[in-house]
Amino acid sequence: MREDLVRVRVFVGGRVQGVAYRFFAEKYAARLDVSGWVRNLPDGRVEILAEGSEVHIETFLARLREGPSLAEIDGFEVRRERSTGEFRDFRIVFFSD
Repeated sequence: MREDLVRVRVFVGGRVQGVAYRFFAEKYAARLDVSGWVRNLPDGRVEILAEGSEVHIETFLARLREGPSLAEIDGFEVRRERSTGEFRDFRIVFFSD
């Protein structure tokens, strides 16, 4: 595991489902060499688990706060976690009951 990895879990609320938010997150994660996943939650929020360098994670978080043009973000919670280095890429996870 790389020593410089930072891990964050992000919960985004508002109008964030049905507006390509997950695809937006996936695109910027690829550009910034951020790994992890993004998924819609049943309560209408989007959850992101991401790992990368400090500078890339901070840039990624800034993009996530903006969101795609159709999104209306009214909640943005970031939780720092212990990094594991378990991810090789960034994926959209489809939530199933």
